Amino acid sequence: MNLQELLNRIPVLEIFGNENPEVSEIVFDSRKAVENSLYVAVKGTVSNGHSFINSAIEKGATIIVCEDLPDNLNEKITYVNVRNSSKTLGQIASNFYGNPSEKLNLIGVTGTNGKTSVTTLLFDVFKNLGFQSALISTVEYRIGEEIIPSTHTTPDVLTLNKILNKAVESGCEYAFMEVSSHGIHQDRIEGLHFKIAGFTNITHDHLDYHLTFDEYLKVKKRFFDELNPEAIAITNLDNKNGNVMLQNTKATKKTFALKTVADFHGKILEVDFNGMLLNFNGKEFWTTLSGKFNAYNLLLAYAITVESGFHEDDVLQAISKLKRVKGRFETLKSDGGIIFIVDYAHTPDALENILDSINEIRTKNERLITVFGCGGDRDHAKRPEMGKIATRKSTLAIITSDNPRTEKPSEIIKEIEAGVEPQNFSKYTSIPDRKEAIKMAIKFAEPKDIVLVAGKGHENYQEINGVKHHFDDKEIIVELARMMSK
Repeated sequence: MNLQELLNRIPVLEIFGNENPEVSEIVFDSRKAVENSLYVAVKGTVSNGHSFINSAIEKGATIIVCEDLPDNLNEKITYVNVRNSSKTLGQIASNFYGNPSEKLNLIGVTGTNGKTSVTTLLFDVFKNLGFQSALISTVEYRIGEEIIPSTHTTPDVLTLNKILNKAVESGCEYAFMEVSSHGIHQDRIEGLHFKIAGFTNITHDHLDYHLTFDEYLKVKKRFFDELNPEAIAITNLDNKNGNVMLQNTKATKKTFALKTVADFHGKILEVDFNGMLLNFNGKEFWTTLSGKFNAYNLLLAYAITVESGFHEDDVLQAISKLKRVKGRFETLKSDGGIIFIVDYAHTPDALENILDSINEIRTKNERLITVFGCGGDRDHAKRPEMGKIATRKSTLAIITSDNPRTEKPSEIIKEIEAGVEPQNFSKYTSIPDRKEAIKMAIKFAEPKDIVLVAGKGHENYQEINGVKHHFDDKEIIVELARMMSK
């Protein structure tokens, strides 16, 4: 592709050198530059790509896109001066791959909790409706039946366009993707055309990155602010910031809720560990998913599918066939009659939601034992809050390690313990070794008791001092429950 094709619809300040050379590849990491590649110098949160322009040229880059021109221009190199390299990268990436997001029905879901569940549910709903789709989520990327390991919740914009282009070539009509706050803030969705955007909720998370909740809220809102007038924005009215998302959007506004009047209204009629009887817009159906948070997830998936042009009855039929998302309220029952629940809940709100859901289902004759921890090198402020919630809403809480990363597990545990209220001191214990913590929960549990193992969900590793060790909560539960029942 030549440079002028790549710069289509992109505001350029000035071009120095050959104005229309051929481009072999787009890179924003100088180490990946190849012969005749175009290198975009992006000012990142950790390093400034402008510092590596010479390195990219040495590796073969012949076109440099930058905000700040070097003092000495190489006469053999083409320099494209732009106002914002990060945003330009997204637009160039879309052009390079033939603007695949415009050829698909691209649907993005953002929010603190529920993104993975809603996008995965949508992928399965559309499969049940007879459509091949693409999925870009925390757990995995999928193109039809092909599964690609996930690296980020929202991958970089080059990878995104590459996946979407492959989806188009594979015959997909729809693509569902999680839109993270990091992805929005770092312009990873720049240049993409969303047909529908959904908002689940927003609560305390990622303040290690965004620093304040207000900043986190503004970043999420930006996703809706930048939608096209032809798009549809669907928000959760039961979340106090749900309406904030719609304040400046040019998109058509739609709402969903369980508690208030909305375009898409849901009601939980019955619930147990096997599933729920729900009513969406006056129509009843059964689902094998449990918990109020899952009612919200299903309601948003329903709203998005109906707004995509499908008949309500067909959508409900497709939804009623859905299975639980891996690592999200996943239940197992031991031979001894103990009910285990594995869930990804790793924020105060997510932990509270799942504990509330379990407490609404259980008869109180069963005890609720919660095993959880907090990730290292992440938001410290949520740790005491999670300690307070877990001990307040469980019969026993066992505080343990999650992914300690470079922090000492004992220090993370101390910060969690700081939130435990005095009246709940007798309701918790701390065991840094996660496997030993799960073992203690199984020892303590009696038939019909419920053991929640929270925080890691689908993850099959534990990261300690930069090294990932295989660790799957579900595998450990099955292994220990079998061993201890003998």
